[in-house]
Amino acid sequence: MLKYLILERSDYMKEKMIELLSSINRDGIKDVLNFMEKSDFYTAPASTRFHGAYEGGLLEHSLKVYEILKKKIADHEMDVPEDTVKIVALLHDICKSNFYKVDYRNAKNERGDWEKVPYYTIDDTIPYGHGEKSVMMITEYMKLTNEEKYAIRWHMGFTEPKEVYSTIGAAYKKYPLALMLFEADLEATYIYGI
Repeated sequence: MLKYLILERSDYMKEKMIELLSSINRDGIKDVLNFMEKSDFYTAPASTRFHGAYEGGLLEHSLKVYEILKKKIADHEMDVPEDTVKIVALLHDICKSNFYKVDYRNAKNERGDWEKVPYYTIDDTIPYGHGEKSVMMITEYMKLTNEEKYAIRWHMGFTEPKEVYSTIGAAYKKYPLALMLFEADLEATYIYGI
């Protein structure tokens, strides 16, 4: 019974993601959706072990970031087009498509016996960084505004190398949406564990 509830929830989240992205009025969005359908976006984890480290974690994380970002923008009375909010929140981690693979390791079970158990590992075939890779992947199909590019590029915040600290501050000052996306991503990860 639990397996069916999880499948129904997963199907609902996928339908919600497709509905939100399909409502974007931008040339190329159908191509982005086609890429997502052919990739493992809807079933991929959000990470290997930190947050959303389960099948469908990336999808759930992306939807939670969208929910949080919408509230942050409303709370700060920012004027951000709805299409932009959807693009940056729902696609900020598209670089995690086709990024993880399942491998196996030995672990002791509840009885103390060794058995092979699955776990996620990274198989990065496009080693281009994180935020910039998402920007690159999206722009292969659709144009982004500068604000969207900066928000997606800098959504990892201060986890970036130290050399970029002055650059990230300038980006957040120029495009406050980038800071809001970083905060929404952190909240989804650390407060909600997704």
